[in-house]
Amino acid sequence: MKEEKQFSEVVQLIKQARTHAYKAVNTELINCYWQVGEYISKRIAQAIWGKKTVDELAKFIESRHPDLKGFSRQNIYRMKQFYETYINNESIVSSTMRQMQNIDNHSNKIASPPVISLQPTSVRDTILSKIGWTHHQIIMSRSKTDEEKEFYLRLCIQENYSVKELDRQISSGVFERIMLGNHQLPAKIKGSGRDITSAFKSDYILEFLNLPKDHNEGDLQRALIGQMRNFILELGKDFIFMGEEYRIQVGNSDFKIDLLFFHRGLQCLIAFELKSDKFKPEYLGQLNFYLEALDQDVKKEHENPSIGILLCKDQDAEVVKYALNRSLSPAMVAAYQTQLPDKSLLQQKLRELF
Repeated sequence: MKEEKQFSEVVQLIKQARTHAYKAVNTELINCYWQVGEYISKRIAQAIWGKKTVDELAKFIESRHPDLKGFSRQNIYRMKQFYETYINNESIVSSTMRQMQNIDNHSNKIASPPVISLQPTSVRDTILSKIGWTHHQIIMSRSKTDEEKEFYLRLCIQENYSVKELDRQISSGVFERIMLGNHQLPAKIKGSGRDITSAFKSDYILEFLNLPKDHNEGDLQRALIGQMRNFILELGKDFIFMGEEYRIQVGNSDFKIDLLFFHRGLQCLIAFELKSDKFKPEYLGQLNFYLEALDQDVKKEHENPSIGILLCKDQDAEVVKYALNRSLSPAMVAAYQTQLPDKSLLQQKLRELF
């Protein structure tokens, strides 16, 4: 038994080394693609190269260096796009920007007229090197704005998404739903002093449940429990599941919270109440009662006040607004959908708000 434990520790060391090696390789690969994209972008910008030169480069690599994979014409243009997408985003490549600024300032002192520096830059120490090239391609091809690209880049790192998970999140409109969710958060939650960015959404997409149209709350709860891994992906990986029908006792009466989670980032309990019909104001009273019971009897001293989410099949925005205005507890109402949303409608809602 003692030897088995020691053997397991050796295996863990091997796995850690492999992980570090993979990250190091990925960092160099992303940096290589950045520098190739930079090289091409600058030469085209200065008319040193014509656009057909990229085609000739791809053919040259294929014929003279067949061992160098991943440098097709299409992929080389993606590298150019990669560089041009982020080079002016100082929050992402600030160190690179400062490096370029210093080089260009020096060049301008000794050359006239000023030219674009051809000195390659590095993104090894930026967040761009934290995800794989396939992730970058998905983000660049499926995000419309710079803000959306940066959002998915940072969320991908934070949540450690696989390629499949990232693709699903973009399809489900996570960016739009979180932006709308942040705008619609009740004052009680906004004023809590906690960083709620990316924690909550205006709608939750549960297409993976395959629920019939006429399902009830029990069906919804059982399906969520059976698909907890996918539900956590939809919620965010900071959510830790604590239990279904979580029992709380107040006086001589027992009550059950449909689903209880703990959020690592917010350091608080999150209670979900499930309703398979349209929101009704009286549902909020029940949720507020549960939150008070959690804070009185379950919450630990160092934790923040609990937050409640009333997950309904549908909601009337005005009814929700009126109900939440009088609510003293940090609670919110969100709708759930059993099919992937129409992203164009979400984008339209965002444009109307901002």
